Amino acid sequence: MMFGFDPVLLVLVIGFAILGFAVSSRLKSVFAKYEKMPLSSGMTGAQVAQKMLTDNNIYDVTVESTPGKLTDHYNPANKTVNLSPEVFNGRNVSAAAVAAHECGHAVQHAVEYPWLQMRSQLVPIVNFSSKALNFVYIAMIFLAWFSNLWAEMLLVIIVLQSAITLFTVITLPVEMDASNRALAWLNNSGLTKGAEHEAATTALNWAGRTYIVAALASITSLLYYVMRYMGSRD
Repeated sequence: MMFGFDPVLLVLVIGFAILGFAVSSRLKSVFAKYEKMPLSSGMTGAQVAQKMLTDNNIYDVTVESTPGKLTDHYNPANKTVNLSPEVFNGRNVSAAAVAAHECGHAVQHAVEYPWLQMRSQLVPIVNFSSKALNFVYIAMIFLAWFSNLWAEMLLVIIVLQSAITLFTVITLPVEMDASNRALAWLNNSGLTKGAEHEAATTALNWAGRTYIVAALASITSLLYYVMRYMGSRD
């Protein structure tokens, strides 16, 4: 079967796009809601992050403000917790939850959490695979009439997609563990109490669901291409 317009693939893409949009929209509304819930301690996200690092005896990681929205991340290469301005300066539950979550990755790095180490090693491979896939898709459009190349091109896609899928799957325990570490510390330190802690838990749970959707979408795409490849050999 020629690799061209495929209604099955279109349905999968649209379906996961809608699901991803729904989860992302809900996540944004949850965080917007808890941005209006002041943190009883009055601490900023930057102060929360610094305290969590200190409480975990981590002194070689710096907390920095990074431009943009939803740009919060931990960079293991230079050991920095990068917080968006809203989180860095925010004195609310959302800011505290995000700051603690990113510091959860710093703690993972410090204790050599194996899933984080595996994900870090996959980063250059995934970057290459993502770029290579774009070229492969374009090549398949131009080579669609060469039926003897369909199977080979599908196999290349499967190899590249496998790397991306593996990365999304490994990301799940990394992100969930970071949130668990964040929530445990927020609770034990008394930084979030009662309704505050419930709000922080809800916010990080919704953040985790975005990674679940991404993993499911990637797995589904991989299985689809595997089935297409098997069918091309019949």
